[in-house]
Amino acid sequence: MKHSKDQAEERRAQEPPAQEEPAQGEEALPAEETAELPDAQALAKALAGAEAQRDEYLNMAQRVQADFDNFRRRNAQVRSEAFEDGAAAFIKTILPVCDNFDRALEQESADEALLSGLRLVHKQLMDALEKRGVTVISRQGEPFDPRLEDAVVQGTPDEGEPGTVAQVLVKGYMLGDTVLRHAMVKVIVD
Repeated sequence: MKHSKDQAEERRAQEPPAQEEPAQGEEALPAEETAELPDAQALAKALAGAEAQRDEYLNMAQRVQADFDNFRRRNAQVRSEAFEDGAAAFIKTILPVCDNFDRALEQESADEALLSGLRLVHKQLMDALEKRGVTVISRQGEPFDPRLEDAVVQGTPDEGEPGTVAQVLVKGYMLGDTVLRHAMVKVIVD
């Protein structure tokens, strides 16, 4: 029996030393990992580096978001301006039609049905333009304004007060604050 006790002691001597039992609530780490644990300063440095990188990425994301918001606003504004420019260009092409309706309505005709039809179509066209924001520039008797009117004929002082519009030869039109076409007028000179 003595012999088996000696063998058991030899086996224990050859086994690695037993690790201490962890305290309650702690996990036991393998021996290899406990040797590689960094110290507290290295952890603090790594944490500070990670926080700096996080802040940099956050700032970058905020800048990209702001740039995208600005891009979206500019794009909406450009789209709106392009729509308004297209509408103005289209309305300019219709203005000669309005002029021709005005001339046709000034002519005398025995066909009352035809004149009535022309008046209805003219009114419908003018209502559609008005709904779109188009206004007529017709300032007869008012002081001449070169921003709204083109003086194409000079009138005499006996036609009215000098510097005023004596007659509107061709109506002008505005879309909002933008002049689509200046009115062609006869202006009384001094």
